[in-house]
Amino acid sequence: MTQPATRRTVLATGAGAIALGCVGCGAGNGGEATSSASSASAASSASSPSAQEAATDGKALARTSDIPEGGGKVFKKEKVVVTQPKKGDFKAFSAICTHQGCTVNAVADGTIDCPCHGSRFRIDDGSVAHGPATKPLPKRSIKVNGKSIHLT
Repeated sequence: MTQPATRRTVLATGAGAIALGCVGCGAGNGGEATSSASSASAASSASSPSAQEAATDGKALARTSDIPEGGGKVFKKEKVVVTQPKKGDFKAFSAICTHQGCTVNAVADGTIDCPCHGSRFRIDDGSVAHGPATKPLPKRSIKVNGKSIHLT
């Protein structure tokens, strides 16, 4: 038993057919317009640094001296917390608590602390030191360039 087509079905099907019919629009010379656009895009990405490189070449998140040994610092705007469990060993984690999404606000006594419900996470690996959170803070990628720390 086939249902009659509704106005919505007809309009959606018609719009899809129109969009598919225009896949080759502007490519009257054998698809050259599409391939030259792809070539331009490839050339542009080859000549410009990747997003990862741009992040490390851009503004530093912090200086290494800003992150205390055995502690850390919360960067609310970037939603990241950077720690230094041991001298010269820098780690980064999401600053969003895995319990209910609050932003952690402090790093003290070897833990990253959430003000909402008291969850605490270890500064060396982001694992739960005290609930109610049951999942660790997700790791974030950073790169230390000399005395600067950059998000990657």
